[in-house]
Amino acid sequence: MATDIVATWDVALADGIHTVLFEHGTTTGKRVILLDGVEILRKNWMFRLVGKEEFTIGKKAKATIRIEAVSGFAYEYTLDVNGKPLKKFTENRKKTAKVWRFVHGGEETRVVLEKDTMDVWCNGEVLETAGEFVDGGTETHFKLHNKYNAHIKAISSGRRREGIIHTLFVEDQEIAETDIDI
Repeated sequence: MATDIVATWDVALADGIHTVLFEHGTTTGKRVILLDGVEILRKNWMFRLVGKEEFTIGKKAKATIRIEAVSGFAYEYTLDVNGKPLKKFTENRKKTAKVWRFVHGGEETRVVLEKDTMDVWCNGEVLETAGEFVDGGTETHFKLHNKYNAHIKAISSGRRREGIIHTLFVEDQEIAETDIDI
């Protein structure tokens, strides 16, 4: 089966890492978007070869694929997420989210703290949390996989540039932060 896949992007969100594949038929104008292997948009026979396609990634991220002619029959494809180019969106996520990936109780686990909303996600689902003030900061308590006690401790670094330090503990063991996933 011949495909016209012209671009692939990986987008890390709180609810998981999503893969976007884009097919573009440069003679027919065909446009196909596959999100995590599932076709979510198909347009056959379009007279306009350039333009944009809008869709949603994950639970709430708005995405736009832009198709622009660069010369002759050469095209450039860009992905915007929540109104920002993917690179800028990813850089911003590094400031607004904290991610931990680890195996606990035999289960692959990905915990994400959305610092702007203080939502805690585990493997794509938002968790119920309870916050409390402790010496030097706060703790946000929750259950992992409905059975393990966990909390994220937030303390001031004492330096304005560094800001607040967030540390994840599962069953009182510190979990190392993941940097590559965002």
